[in-house]
Order: sequence, then C-alpha cells, then structure tokens
Amino acid sequence: MLEVLAHAAFALAALAIIRSDMLEHRIPNRVVLPATAAVAVLLAGAAETGAGAEPLVRGALGAGLLGGFYLVLWGAGRGMGGGDVKLALLVGLLTAWHGWGAFAVGAAAAFVLGGGAALALVAARRARRETRIAFGPFMLLGACVGPLLA
Repeated sequence: MLEVLAHAAFALAALAIIRSDMLEHRIPNRVVLPATAAVAVLLAGAAETGAGAEPLVRGALGAGLLGGFYLVLWGAGRGMGGGDVKLALLVGLLTAWHGWGAFAVGAAAAFVLGGGAALALVAARRARRETRIAFGPFMLLGACVGPLLA
C-alpha cells in the first residue's frame, strides 16, 4: 500500500511539474522537493513493511546517479536547468526502486522521447535548434516507461 501511495504522490507532483515546465519552463522547488521527500519516506515505509532494504538502497543510489549525471550536464551548460537536476533525484529514486533495468530504460527514454519530439518540431518548422523545449515532461514520461518496459 505504501508503494502505491508513493506512485500516487509521484503522479500528483508530475501533473503540477508538467504544467509548470510546459508553460513557464520552470520546475518549482515547492513541488519537486516535497514530492521527492514524500516518495522517499513512503518507499522507506514500504521497505520496512515488506519490500526489504534492497529496493530502497537501489533507489537511493539511482537518485544519486541520475541526479549527478544531470548535475554534470547542467554544469557543462548542456541545456539542463536546476529544476531538471532536482527532478532527476525523484526520477532516479522511483525508477531504480523497480530495478536497474527500469532505471536505465527510464533514464534513456527521457532523452529518446525528448530528442524525438525536438526533431519532429524542427522538421515541422515549429522550432529551431535554439528553441527551448521543456525537458521535465520527458523525464517524467521516462520514469513511467522505465518500469513498464524493463
């Protein structure tokens, strides 16, 4: 039940994040940080009540790995914002909870889906190379796709 609540908290936060990122190109701290904390607490409870420590440890490692990767991209000026870095912690936590395969597929899916959408917009002449495209929705979609496909 706690794992279901963690996914529900993720879904609610995702809706607010998608709206904000699409309209304002911002991922608000007031949404992503409490959501990450809530999901972490709920998953810790799920680990304590039956799931075991392994998925929780893997989730924590996944959060650190994906967050670190996005931090490097942000630091290198590769188009990531600080909100994307913070969102990567939540995405890494949730996908790695489901396994390393889900983590890898979810992380890669964000770039595949985001890149595909960007290419489609450029091909349709609705965007240019320097057009800003919200990446948070693709990160969140990847987080949903990862556990389903892995």
